[in-house]
Amino acid sequence: MIEILSETDKIKEIVRSTNLRHIAIIMDGNRRWAKSKFLPSAAGHKKGVEALRAALKACAKFNVKYLTVYAFSTENWNRPKEEVEFLMSLLAKTIKSEVPEFIENDIKLRFIGDRTSLNKDLIDILEYGEKQTENCKTLNLQIAFNYGSRLEITNAVKKIVQKVNSGELTVEDISEDVISRNIYTSGMPDPDLLIRTGGEKRISNYLLWQCAYTEIYVTDTLWPDFNEEALAKAIIEFNSRSRRFGK
Repeated sequence: MIEILSETDKIKEIVRSTNLRHIAIIMDGNRRWAKSKFLPSAAGHKKGVEALRAALKACAKFNVKYLTVYAFSTENWNRPKEEVEFLMSLLAKTIKSEVPEFIENDIKLRFIGDRTSLNKDLIDILEYGEKQTENCKTLNLQIAFNYGSRLEITNAVKKIVQKVNSGELTVEDISEDVISRNIYTSGMPDPDLLIRTGGEKRISNYLLWQCAYTEIYVTDTLWPDFNEEALAKAIIEFNSRSRRFGK
């Protein structure tokens, strides 16, 4: 008897056979999507939240264990004040509304980035989301918020120097593994696949250390239009790559 696999089964088999554990996404195109529809940028950001929900469901469906998304960079503070305030408010509202569903679907939430410049109320909400989902195991969602990879590496260097000065480490102890343990993504596998929506072909200060051997996939699809089918297409493309890791 010939077994006919469904499309979902085919994608799950690719994930299994390639050991695709971690997908990172640069969620680009919210404002362009809104502009194309003669809507305010806020409408694009709201629609982007819906796209994130779809990506989460698709990752769970395909058995991808880690999803890391770029939500707000350290450079995004240069956007108009009204837009920045809206993004802060949108994040807070989304966490409050989505945490029960995260728990129900066994999704662990973690925020990576610099919290020192965020207001206390928002920090409390981030910590609430992390605390409430800390025992979830099926899918790990990392939201890079107020994130910049150069700042991340700079802070890691400072932490390591402090450990050397205190005698906890020696200079000879410093290795790639030590650096990996002192960046925001400590304890997580590096991304296997980086997806950038919106067509731009740059990394934008995102996971520079972690993406040393990550496969990069760029799609012209704007983030609000990204869905399960788009993710499946990226995974199929990933399956065609030959990952030699410099060998």
